Amino acid sequence: MADYILAVDQGTSSTKTIVFDTAGNVIAKATEPLKTIYAEGGFVEQDPEGIYQNVLASVKQCLASLAKTNVSANDIKTIGISNQRETFVIWDQNGKPLYNAVVWQCKRSITICERLKQVPGLEDEIKQKTGLIIDPYFSGTKLIWLYENVATVKQAVDAGDAYFGTIDTWLLYKLTIGKVYATDHTNASRTLFFNLHSLEWDKELLAKFGLSNLNLPKIYSSAGIWRGLYQSRNRQSYIGHRLLRLNEHR
Repeated sequence: MADYILAVDQGTSSTKTIVFDTAGNVIAKATEPLKTIYAEGGFVEQDPEGIYQNVLASVKQCLASLAKTNVSANDIKTIGISNQRETFVIWDQNGKPLYNAVVWQCKRSITICERLKQVPGLEDEIKQKTGLIIDPYFSGTKLIWLYENVATVKQAVDAGDAYFGTIDTWLLYKLTIGKVYATDHTNASRTLFFNLHSLEWDKELLAKFGLSNLNLPKIYSSAGIWRGLYQSRNRQSYIGHRLLRLNEHR
């Protein structure tokens, strides 16, 4: 019996789901369009719950296509997630988003970037530690904007009740019903919070950004997350079990 891989690509404009065999052949695929909110001032946002439901819809459509082949969903042995990198969600201890997902394209933090560049030595420190420049493209400055402009976000961060995550983290959290709060090095490296040398969140930078009390996910290697989740009596991960159940309700 052959083994198969389910790949979920959660992008800015859609979620694509593909089932591959181990030789890289496409067995089934589906695409689900995703709505984006464009507002004045260069603001770009998406509904966090809408992103999650979009992923479920794409996977369900792909599994429906798979059902028309001679391959069973039970033959899927592993699942991978790719995602729009710098887009992020911030939520409370109950898993409720405190604001829309802020998309990588959003330009709301231009003035914050200009302000940070005026802090002596900070621009060089950020580049040395994170490998990034101060720019609205990366998650960090847009989170600073939320902290300074959205009261509920500021209150939650100050109280230690705010949970930050790029889209991979948000999907892992949702798919595991809050059991897993994690990311990988590649996503972490696009936030302005990640130290490339220690491979950890940089507490000094977070303090300078005013975000010391922010909750951040545990960081794994890209494959390490799955090894940690792949533990249950029927050999399916939380994620695998939850996604593959969609096949039962097509």
